[in-house]
Amino acid sequence: MNFSLTQGAEHSPVILHVPHSAREIPDDVRAGIVLDDTALQRELDHITDAHTARIAGAAADACAVRPWVFANRLSRLVVDPERFPDEREEMLAAGMGAVYTRTTHRDVLRKDDGDHEPLLARYFRPYAQAMSDAVAGRLAATGRAVIVDVHSYPSVPLPYELHGDGLRPAVCLGTDSFHTPPGLLAAAREAFAECGDVGLDSPFSGTYVPLEFHGTDPRVSALMVEIRRDTYMTEPGGAAGAGLPRLAAALARLVDALPG
Repeated sequence: MNFSLTQGAEHSPVILHVPHSAREIPDDVRAGIVLDDTALQRELDHITDAHTARIAGAAADACAVRPWVFANRLSRLVVDPERFPDEREEMLAAGMGAVYTRTTHRDVLRKDDGDHEPLLARYFRPYAQAMSDAVAGRLAATGRAVIVDVHSYPSVPLPYELHGDGLRPAVCLGTDSFHTPPGLLAAAREAFAECGDVGLDSPFSGTYVPLEFHGTDPRVSALMVEIRRDTYMTEPGGAAGAGLPRLAAALARLVDALPG
């Protein structure tokens, strides 16, 4: 499996979603990437939300009611499961739609005239279906689903960022006008208050909801948690530090604050 779903409490509506923590790239996908090995490792350092799976896992372990954890086991350089797979995706302007053709520094990653359908069919759509099934499972069991999308971002803007001139708080909360209720946002602000300044939708906005439910099902709520990397690790791509358990504890507080 290219993704994993770690079971939580049956009566928990919460799914911690970790889409960008892995670095693994299958050999056949690597063959379509034009970077040499050194440049690829450097790109992975910049693009990977390093240690976010550890943050989510530690948070899940600490919660009074264990949430479910859905994690991508492959690098986002294979496919990015959170992008729209069509022209709706604004990151296409940076060569970073569902299949990236450019790097964080806007260099060529893979040929943009290639056929990306095999990657979408093998990796993107099965991931999307599995995440939809996970959400449907929480709806069936609890009547609602809460997706907390766990990400990180660099302290200094990278050239690919379309909105890199905005504020870069210790924790950025990404929201959706339909799927992020005020109570969820307030709980997140309180939970992460001890981790530094908490901002809203800058430098990254929005949050992930599977397309099956996006904009149509109010029983599905969602919030993106973007953690500035210098608060918990050595940039780029280095070891985690003392900030990691503090952030995991904050994420656990958020989950515990949500009604079961």
